[in-house]
Amino acid sequence: MTRITLLTDFGTVDGYVAAMKGVIATRAPGVVIDDASHDIPPGDVAAAAWTLSRYWRLYPEGTVHVVVVDPGVGSERRALAAEADGRLFVAPDNGVLTRVLAEAGDAAVVSVESAELFRTPVSATFHGRDVFAPVAAELARRAAAGPASYRDALAGLGPAVADPVRLPLPQPRRAGEHLAGEVVHVDRFGNLITNVPGEWLAPGATVRVDGGPAAPLVRTYTDVAPGALAALVGSAGVLEISVRDGSAAERLGVGRGAGVRVEQGG
Repeated sequence: MTRITLLTDFGTVDGYVAAMKGVIATRAPGVVIDDASHDIPPGDVAAAAWTLSRYWRLYPEGTVHVVVVDPGVGSERRALAAEADGRLFVAPDNGVLTRVLAEAGDAAVVSVESAELFRTPVSATFHGRDVFAPVAAELARRAAAGPASYRDALAGLGPAVADPVRLPLPQPRRAGEHLAGEVVHVDRFGNLITNVPGEWLAPGATVRVDGGPAAPLVRTYTDVAPGALAALVGSAGVLEISVRDGSAAERLGVGRGAGVRVEQGG
């Protein structure tokens, strides 16, 4: 069964998500719609890109992932449809697909210009309802038909895009006996998620964020006392800095972009 996931910054109070679901249900009856999240901070494209990277590949091929975190709605920014590793995407061209395009083995991106698919009239402020939802429904219908390749589902939507907007992805560095990286995401628990790969870390390492206090590298949160700083490899496979039963972001007063230095043990 075809599935559509929704990732937005709309919240659930104002009916915006329900409006998108109503359009999808009308255009593609029976499609399963999963709420990935509607709690992305308003307009935070980088947070949306990170969140999408956590789940897009866990869904089966043919899934349509819709992202509407769109501070440029109504401007000249393009609306995109894409295929990557058998999954389909609908999103604004503002960088929300950056991590997907970096992670995918192969991808195709088009600019959606087939206006006959849109809900009319198209609101200048709600492309989620009038552009992205109906296009997602059409892609779900095409995916359900079992194309020879899910990339075929993009046919006729618009011209190929060779230059989708990409956010800068900071890279970690090995600096002698030290590692240098930065915080790339702060989750709702206040954990500071970094770009340092877990496999780079040596037993006994200590971690400092923006020159703050050292956090020992441990296996899990309960390896330190309540309220203590800890560094560990999280579920994304990268280094995280946490406070047991607390928020590392609040304790250290830092956020995305903060520098991380790892002093290897031994």
